[in-house]
Amino acid sequence: MHLLQEYEVAPGRRRGRLPTGLEGVDLPVWTIQGGQPGPTLVLTAGVHGCEYVGILALRALFDQISPEKVKGRLLLLPLVNSGGFYAGAKRVVPGDGKNINRAFPARANGTVTERIAYAIQTQIYPEADFLLDLHGGDANEAMTPLIFYPADAEPSVRNTALLGAMHLEAGYRVPSTSRDGLYSCAARRGVPALLMEVGGQGLWSQEQVAMELRSIYSLMGALDMGGQAIPNDTQMEVLEASYDVAETAGLWFPEVFPGQRVAAGAVLGTVVSLDGGLLQTVKVRWDGVVLYHTVALGVEKGEALVACGRLAGN
Repeated sequence: MHLLQEYEVAPGRRRGRLPTGLEGVDLPVWTIQGGQPGPTLVLTAGVHGCEYVGILALRALFDQISPEKVKGRLLLLPLVNSGGFYAGAKRVVPGDGKNINRAFPARANGTVTERIAYAIQTQIYPEADFLLDLHGGDANEAMTPLIFYPADAEPSVRNTALLGAMHLEAGYRVPSTSRDGLYSCAARRGVPALLMEVGGQGLWSQEQVAMELRSIYSLMGALDMGGQAIPNDTQMEVLEASYDVAETAGLWFPEVFPGQRVAAGAVLGTVVSLDGGLLQTVKVRWDGVVLYHTVALGVEKGEALVACGRLAGN
């Protein structure tokens, strides 16, 4: 697919397909060409098939936005992992069992997941002036709305991403040093990028979709693409985060909820055996906030259990 520059086409909405090189695995890509020159904002959703809020937010955005009022261009990839979405597959692409957000940078001749990632990094990254990847807690995750930003990207990229994060309706922004995700790989290739998490447990609501739409419009305002930039003055900075995993297979019983403030040493949850023997007690390392935890009763060794953030000022 050739993604046209803004001066080559008239304002309007267009639907197309992004080829991956595999038959039947092209990605839907929707373009909103603005009526005035400006940057290109890339919006992606559906990287994980059971994270629904972003998919619905991009559908609503495409239908309701007025192209003539947009400065620049919006490129929407509303369903990156259609196989996982229609199969209800948690986290992975069913064709090869791999997680797209662990596949960057990818190879041109890899498996289906790698082909999807490669198409995005070669055909979408070069078009982007800013990228926002929309996620939500997967079918097994309860999560408070938050934003991950690329903490160790080149300073100008990191600072531009941070400015964008401060205009999104999420309570917390979390530094990340991830290198293999859709947004984090983009940041390491010079594109300011963020990952926003809204939703969880395989659920969505109209209120969550509306929240994400407001965030997109606010980000557009911050990028001078039209719309009103609304700084989020209540958003809090997470200085560092802890990510506890299961030390062995067992039954997981969380004792906290997302967004809950916790004191250092508090018990976050326990893993027990089927017959009730205590296998693991997870405690928080510092005063902070619960970012997310798994709601699955059965967990495997190495599975993510709970994440907490240490807040600025604590």
